[in-house]
Amino acid sequence: ECLSNKYTHKSCEKVFCHPWERCVDGKCLCKLPYQCPKNGSAVCSAHGKYFHTYCHLKSYECQRPEAKFLHKGKCMPEETFSISVGHGGSNLLGVKPVNQKNDIFVCANEWTMNEANVACRHLGFELGAEYYQADYSITESALNSLHCLQITCRGLETSLAECHIEVKSRDRNEGFVSLQCHENLRACSEREFQCVNQKCISLNKTCDGINDCGDLSDELCCRECRGNSFHCRSDICIPHQSVCNKEIDCLTGEDEAGVHCAGKDKGAANDSMDEERKMIKTFLPQLHCGLKNHTLIRRKRIVGGQTARKGEFPWQVAIKDTGSEGATVYCGGVYIGGCWVLTAAHCVRANRVHLYRVWIGLLDTIMYNRETETFRLNQVIIHENFNTSTYENDIALLELKGFEKGDCSLIQSSPACVPWSEYMFKAGDRCKVSGWGLEKGYTKQYILKWGNVNLFQNCSELYPGRFFKKMACAGKH
Repeated sequence: ECLSNKYTHKSCEKVFCHPWERCVDGKCLCKLPYQCPKNGSAVCSAHGKYFHTYCHLKSYECQRPEAKFLHKGKCMPEETFSISVGHGGSNLLGVKPVNQKNDIFVCANEWTMNEANVACRHLGFELGAEYYQADYSITESALNSLHCLQITCRGLETSLAECHIEVKSRDRNEGFVSLQCHENLRACSEREFQCVNQKCISLNKTCDGINDCGDLSDELCCRECRGNSFHCRSDICIPHQSVCNKEIDCLTGEDEAGVHCAGKDKGAANDSMDEERKMIKTFLPQLHCGLKNHTLIRRKRIVGGQTARKGEFPWQVAIKDTGSEGATVYCGGVYIGGCWVLTAAHCVRANRVHLYRVWIGLLDTIMYNRETETFRLNQVIIHENFNTSTYENDIALLELKGFEKGDCSLIQSSPACVPWSEYMFKAGDRCKVSGWGLEKGYTKQYILKWGNVNLFQNCSELYPGRFFKKMACAGKH
């Protein structure tokens, strides 16, 4: 099922987008340059154009692929960064960095398909590399070379100039990189994996933390990972170098969790544009959600749930219909930011929008707190495919009627975090539920309560004929 979704490095249900991209309908799409942060280092492109930041260049490159990164700083005349394949009748890779006069061969010891794919993309081969190898059968003058280039890439760069490059003293027994780029598509054999981009790789190259496909599709549907690569809960494999490096790569952040990173050295930063990319991320607007307004203390359990304290669930709202007798709370909702509340579609009707009231900061529906805020609604948006018989797509949005200029400043509330990917939750996870539901014996509750539940895996067996795709079920074991 995962493979049928054809996930790639552009699928934000599985991976984080670059800072010059944004997630739209599950895909990472390029921002326009003006949407980039204004902070960062100035850079020069390969065609001599100056950009205020690396983010501006990368978003521009989406529209003009020839505008690849050249170096940091202002553009100078006659600067080049070139790479070539084919020296002395072999496929040796030669690279001429901006600050060098001649081509230098590349050290083979730490070279991987991450670097090979970037080199081939730099040369114009969209599918990346077919294979690489350490070549020792080369001219004596090359073998006697005292230096070679050590290159390290993430694997998603479009130019080798974006990678970490340093000239190092060469071990006399070390070979040079020989590279074959991927030119023609072919049918994959039974022992091969077909990437989303139609490239074929060996099955034993999948789920190893290395982006062999070039589009990352060989690392995004993995029940477990090979070698020392790290397995994320969302079933993706990342290289071990990405664990505890102060950047979250797994959707739920376990690669930077204390249990893995306690006492570990974060490693030294290098001068690649990967460090610039990380810095740009710190300038992006930060999301503030899921923050409680008080410090929890342990309390005794209450049958049917625990009583919520003030500020414990600041995103919980109550909905009432003033046209109904008694006008009591009959549904709950979740504040998700701005002027928006998420609730169940079966709770509301679009033609009764003028009768609904939303209470925020409410704990007791009988003993009202003067700090409780009450809002009327601008509109009710019910999911267009809501099925009243099966309860499929049972979801609706309520737009609160704000104050001046539509502002909905909610003093007593903070928004809940809205997950953008189904892979952020798995069967067996423990979650919290809150609301004014029924007690045991179906007695009505007037005080906000909460409890822990577990997400179940066999929902279709527990709810035969009533459980459908995109639903979840939870309860107590």
